[in-house]
Amino acid sequence: MLTTIEQLEAIYGQPQERAVRKEIPYINEDYRAFIEVAPFVVLATAGPEGLDCSPRGDTPGFVRVIDEHTLALPDRPGNNRIDSLRNVIVQPQLALLFVIPGVGESLRVNGRGRITNEDKWLDSFAVEGKLPRTVLLIDVEAVYFHCSKALVRSKLWDPSRHVERSRLPSAGQMHQRINGAHFDAASYDRELAERVHTTLY
Repeated sequence: MLTTIEQLEAIYGQPQERAVRKEIPYINEDYRAFIEVAPFVVLATAGPEGLDCSPRGDTPGFVRVIDEHTLALPDRPGNNRIDSLRNVIVQPQLALLFVIPGVGESLRVNGRGRITNEDKWLDSFAVEGKLPRTVLLIDVEAVYFHCSKALVRSKLWDPSRHVERSRLPSAGQMHQRINGAHFDAASYDRELAERVHTTLY
């Protein structure tokens, strides 16, 4: 087992200069372009209960660039666990990974989060008259792009590699396995599409 940084560096060596230079402490014009068209981001946080990695998605540009040092992310309805937000309250450090369909590169933002429920922020993110409960403000500390190797290896955007949903357990079946045979998996699955549609915002 490797237990020291020196052991790791002996195997991997030093990063290429380009890999270091692409990290900057602000959102420049190129990085802003990625954020403004991204419909999906993964939010990573840490707290006393452990780590959390949460998917967030909405119309492209739903993560708003306020200025070159600040982002705003509305909290849309979910499972109400609020693991990420609980973590931010205690430990504000976080990371975002932006993914754009069809694009090989992804974008990483590291920073610190603040949570607000001020009307001006909630109102500005209204969709069909529905407001988020809170908005996460991110003070940007580092931004850099990842090359396309991971997505090329995974063939993530290759339609011929897409998995048929029927090959996997349904949401209802997964609930039933955890909760017991009394859980009505068929009803849960039958009503799921409508439930998702009516609770998006």
